[in-house]
Amino acid sequence: MSAPILIEKPSRQPGVLCIRFNRPEKKNAITAAMYRAMVDALQAAENEQEIRAVVFLGSENCFSAGNDIGDFLAAAAGGKLGQDILDFLHALVDCKKPLVSGVDGLAIGIGTTLHLHCDLTIASSRSRFQTPFVDLALVPEAASSLIAPRVMGNQRAFALLALGEAFSAEEAKDAAIVWKVVEPDEVEREALDVAMRLASKPPEALAIARQLLRGNAGEIHQRIDDEAMHFSARLTSTEARAAFEAFMRKSRR
Repeated sequence: MSAPILIEKPSRQPGVLCIRFNRPEKKNAITAAMYRAMVDALQAAENEQEIRAVVFLGSENCFSAGNDIGDFLAAAAGGKLGQDILDFLHALVDCKKPLVSGVDGLAIGIGTTLHLHCDLTIASSRSRFQTPFVDLALVPEAASSLIAPRVMGNQRAFALLALGEAFSAEEAKDAAIVWKVVEPDEVEREALDVAMRLASKPPEALAIARQLLRGNAGEIHQRIDDEAMHFSARLTSTEARAAFEAFMRKSRR
């Protein structure tokens, strides 16, 4: 059986590391072990001088359906957001290499908020972005409550993160979650090509430019932790238990 996270160094894109979700039978739902594999990959990329850009990819017509519901239920029982998730979110912020993502199809929860930490995102025309946090009686994560209003304005951020409105690829582009929209069969090539273009640039100058554009990382780290505190508290709430039970009943139909 193939690993649910594939770590690849494409031969045609020197200097690029590819982190690929590879659990299509579960819509690339992310488990604790998958988060840990991505943390290890990001930390290894930081220490490998030849790696100059990192790309996140999913599978055909599905980037990721978000967190694995089994892990969520386990977390709910423990009343704490998993450490592997938090380590991954902080690793995204700490990564000094450019981050590129390629999205085809479904992008739910962290499958959407991950792209707020990417420097460039390519999406297919059939992609759909949605964060049903409040529908599950939870709160936004990945510092999305800080970053999203800054990049798309308060009302669109509220529609995405609180109303749970689904954004089409074009709507996500207008909201600055996505840089470019292409046809489904072009997503991976476009994402890898733009990552290779970044990898070919003077790395020190690119790193400084990127740091200036991204601003204060400490503020983002703090918001991740603040959100996690509320998220953990919500996991044991009566509202969340009812929402998860309803979700499980619906998923069994």
